[in-house]
Amino acid sequence: MARVALVTGGSRGIGAAISKGLKAAGYKVAASYAGNDEAAAAFTKETGIPTYKWDVSDYDACAAGIAKVESELGPIDVLVNNAGITKDSMFHKMTKDHWYGVINTNLNSLFNMTRPVWEGMRARKFGRVICISSVNGQKGQMGQVNYSAAKAGDIGFVKALAQEGARAGITVNAICPGYIGTDMVRAIAQDVLEKAILPQIPVGRLGEPEEIARAVVFLAADDAGFITGSTLSANGGQYMV
Repeated sequence: MARVALVTGGSRGIGAAISKGLKAAGYKVAASYAGNDEAAAAFTKETGIPTYKWDVSDYDACAAGIAKVESELGPIDVLVNNAGITKDSMFHKMTKDHWYGVINTNLNSLFNMTRPVWEGMRARKFGRVICISSVNGQKGQMGQVNYSAAKAGDIGFVKALAQEGARAGITVNAICPGYIGTDMVRAIAQDVLEKAILPQIPVGRLGEPEEIARAVVFLAADDAGFITGSTLSANGGQYMV
């Protein structure tokens, strides 16, 4: 029987590639999204993957959304915490809304999404929790104090929770992408990409969303049970830990 996977922010960008990759690997996949109804509908039409709308920064919305997914697809075996936002500014200009918006969506969502599925995973003695962090959570980034703090917090969450899940057959891991060729990154001016970004990346190119998806599929597999508490860097050599 196919395992069930839920991908937050799973209808666009890296999340869409993850959802498609898991489906191709044989999983029953659900994708959550926050607000773009048109993109979600187009994604479902293209892929056949059902989409569910809720705010990952709201615990009650997450619990209700997860309950709906499980009632329609079955118990969630694989959770990919991918949803995230940016509200960049230098710290001396950063507002309270900039800070809490990013922390709530990029870090608090890990509790909001993982806590409702955790007891079921423990009871079934199997689970995979994969959190999409960032190279900037590893090295920091000027103008992204909020984002870097949240993404660093994701890594701490993974390292601690992995220790709790290990004896119950649950693995918890992080993936830290570098610059990935999503629509958002490709919208950056070409001269900025060529002069400021690509020179930082030893392989000399942007990553592709599908490369992150393949890493998720690897960590989600039943036979990846000896890998937990790990941080997988996928950044083209930009930052080596």
